[in-house]
Amino acid sequence: MKIQTLHLVYFSPTGTTRKTLEHIARGTGVGNIVHHDVTRPGNVPAEKMLFPPDEMVFIGAPVYAGRLPDVAVERLRMFGSSGSPTVVAVVYGNRDYEDALLELGELAAGTGFVVIAGGAFIGEHSYSTAETPIAAGRPDAGDEEKAEEFGRDVMDLFRAISKPDEIESPELPGNHPYRDKPQHPVVTPQTDTELCTLCGECVTACPVGVISINGVVTSDAASCILCCACIKNCPEQARAMTDPAIEKITARVRGLTILRKEPVMFPGRIAS
Repeated sequence: MKIQTLHLVYFSPTGTTRKTLEHIARGTGVGNIVHHDVTRPGNVPAEKMLFPPDEMVFIGAPVYAGRLPDVAVERLRMFGSSGSPTVVAVVYGNRDYEDALLELGELAAGTGFVVIAGGAFIGEHSYSTAETPIAAGRPDAGDEEKAEEFGRDVMDLFRAISKPDEIESPELPGNHPYRDKPQHPVVTPQTDTELCTLCGECVTACPVGVISINGVVTSDAASCILCCACIKNCPEQARAMTDPAIEKITARVRGLTILRKEPVMFPGRIAS
């Protein structure tokens, strides 16, 4: 089969999932790449968007405590297909991806995509700081090279078949039922008013729209998903996680992520 168009569908608050999908896509050699970034509420389709079976789709999401974030699941369900060949990819902060890849693969299959490959990649952890680095700077050059190689392998597999259902979907690691999602502290990043210029970048970056500015920056802690997009995108470094409960979690995660983990890929195979 020959693919003319490749769609990238992703939820990526801090940009690491988007970067990973872009590098996988680069490896495929497909020239026409269309982005569907549902990180911001305003970018989510009002009605379900369906892709034709002769176009390829890559779907990506970050891992939060071994699962997909609820908001990502909700938004990714707005896309479906009648058999588009699809690669699913999750990005995690060097601790573990646990059930997230299986969850994403089953989400995609449940909306009509034919999953031909999957992978778990590493990105800088949302809680990473200069003082407590967790997978800092990832995806790095080595990760990008592996992602592009994965893209080449996917296309080599795809060129050997005449229709997507000739590829047997890979067995993606994970468990049923999925692990329970932990209850995180009801907190939100705080703003240093001496550094803040009220530029509004944090408002724009927030994927769930819980930050507002009315003379000062305010955040709704009850609805915050702790993605830290506002921290990563603040040009003045005026936003930070200062709550002791988050600092404790960060220190624990840091201890679990000292050893570097590498991307793992699960290609499908041509049915016999």
